[in-house]
Amino acid sequence: MASTVLADSVVHEEDGHDLITGEAVALDLRAASFVLRAAGTMIDFIVYFGGYVLIVIILLTFAGNLGLDEAITAAIAVAGLVICIVVIPTAVETVSQGKSLGRLAVGARIVRDDGGAIGFRHAFIRALIGVIEIYMTFGSIAAIVALLNSRAKRMGDLVAGTYSQYERVSREVPPAYGVPEDLNDWSLTADVARMPDQLARRVAHFLSAATGFSAATRAQFSRGLAAEVSVYVSPIPDVDPELFLAGVAAVRRTRELEAWALQRRALAALDPVLRGAPRGFPDRG
Repeated sequence: MASTVLADSVVHEEDGHDLITGEAVALDLRAASFVLRAAGTMIDFIVYFGGYVLIVIILLTFAGNLGLDEAITAAIAVAGLVICIVVIPTAVETVSQGKSLGRLAVGARIVRDDGGAIGFRHAFIRALIGVIEIYMTFGSIAAIVALLNSRAKRMGDLVAGTYSQYERVSREVPPAYGVPEDLNDWSLTADVARMPDQLARRVAHFLSAATGFSAATRAQFSRGLAAEVSVYVSPIPDVDPELFLAGVAAVRRTRELEAWALQRRALAALDPVLRGAPRGFPDRG
């Protein structure tokens, strides 16, 4: 999925699609398409309005046996309608933080415009306005409004400051840890000095999370990190900055592993001397 960042570091939006964090990382958060939103809304409509129809059928069936007059029956029917299309959707979205049966089916979630989880206020506003734009007009107002903005927002989303985020992502591709093929010859003679631990951690984090960045942010970060790392590398290969970072990381990892193995072999050779008793010392074990 997108790169992991602190939610409170999000500061603004760019072009209505990417969120730019305090670390200048663009989060590529995809909004659910109009078709997916429509499919999820239809499922929710069937569930919630179908529940109301079921209540009315049960009420009309047993009204005579329970001795309910027309006024009480009408009041119960109205209360049931409010519960089914306002109270229950609000409660479901609040408790599940933006989920519903329809959104589970299409892989979407309602979130705030800044990417955070919605609360009771957002869910209530969406449910209340949804009575007009979905139930009273059979979704026509919601469809027209959603078609007129880039994130397929309906009127309730515009008022509440929310949108539907698509959460399903493709299978994560495991990173390659070896030296890139284009840098095999370079890696045999490259002089890679020890770099600051903080810089090394930033490079490792970038390489592991690069697939979650937008293309522009990925290129910007790789160029910046390559400029910092090049101070500790000679010669500098003429390759893409991200490929250069992958090659440097692989060379450092391989050489540090070899140094560690050499140290272990040296300590193993000294082990009998380090653990042995001085010459002529009595064995009291």
